[in-house]
Amino acid sequence: MSGGRYTGTVEDPVPEQMRAAAEAFLSALDDPARAAARHAFDDEPARRWLEYRPRPRPGVTLAGLDVTARKAAHRLLATALSPAAYAQAMAVMALEEVLDRAEDWRRGRHSGDYWVAVFGDPARDDDWAWRFEGHHLSVSMTVADDRVSPAPVFLGANPATVRHAGRPVSRPLGPEEDLARELLDALGPGGRSAAIIAEEAPADIISATRAAAPDRLDPLGVPRGRLRPTGRALLDRLVALYLDRLPPELAAREADRLDGGELHFAWAGPVEPGRRHYYRVQGEDLLIEYDNTTDDGNHAHTVLRRPAGDFGADVLAAHHAAAHPPGPVSPGAPR
Repeated sequence: MSGGRYTGTVEDPVPEQMRAAAEAFLSALDDPARAAARHAFDDEPARRWLEYRPRPRPGVTLAGLDVTARKAAHRLLATALSPAAYAQAMAVMALEEVLDRAEDWRRGRHSGDYWVAVFGDPARDDDWAWRFEGHHLSVSMTVADDRVSPAPVFLGANPATVRHAGRPVSRPLGPEEDLARELLDALGPGGRSAAIIAEEAPADIISATRAAAPDRLDPLGVPRGRLRPTGRALLDRLVALYLDRLPPELAAREADRLDGGELHFAWAGPVEPGRRHYYRVQGEDLLIEYDNTTDDGNHAHTVLRRPAGDFGADVLAAHHAAAHPPGPVSPGAPR
């Protein structure tokens, strides 16, 4: 990402913060809860899990924990999110009570229906992971050799906007919509025609709950290189908005990784506010998706994914390469 906000190398305290918070969380649990929370690191189906709908899921639920353990769970989540993203996550969780009221309390939704799972032993293992997840919130972090791989990070909101007297009183994912609309407006007719890939938005984010995100979604939309300076700056700001869900050290590393690579922006659906719409940004090992397509455009999903690096695929590959380097090839040996 050229022209972004991050430069240079930042010392990363996040892995140790996560390790300490995960140990404190597990220590705060009683034996049955700890058994529910802990999973083997090589339990791939459980570790590579992504589910933002109200479903049963691996881990231990906040609703069954005492105040000390619940606070430890929140402190663990806070190690993975910036203050602003943590505030968004808290608003998303609180919306469960708002949605339950709107549904006449029929489904028993509640803000304690969020689950924490820890994979491996953060006190002893080089490779371990954790996840905090429930309806419209899924944050997965993988740690290998004290390096954090931060994806997927999903935030949704239903209702996306609650209004009173024509003004919003709750809109936790408003910046994600507003900045994309600002970019769309700045593209001009030519750029907008290249960016708008469909007259109707898809029913949901296309990566959905798959353990592996698509490497590429076509059409790509408009490339950053074709945009004018204002459009390029706004696209950079949009990517930075999603990277800023992470702590500064992780966001800086992700921005450095993207620096200089091409980005593409695509929009689907009408451009008028209040109608069902979708957009995505793609780059090298980057997929950002946003949709607001159900409940008449008042139910938003957003996700930050790394198709080649989700669930720690990148840091685990580096770890295994360092731990098991290829040996010398003997003369005459088959290659």
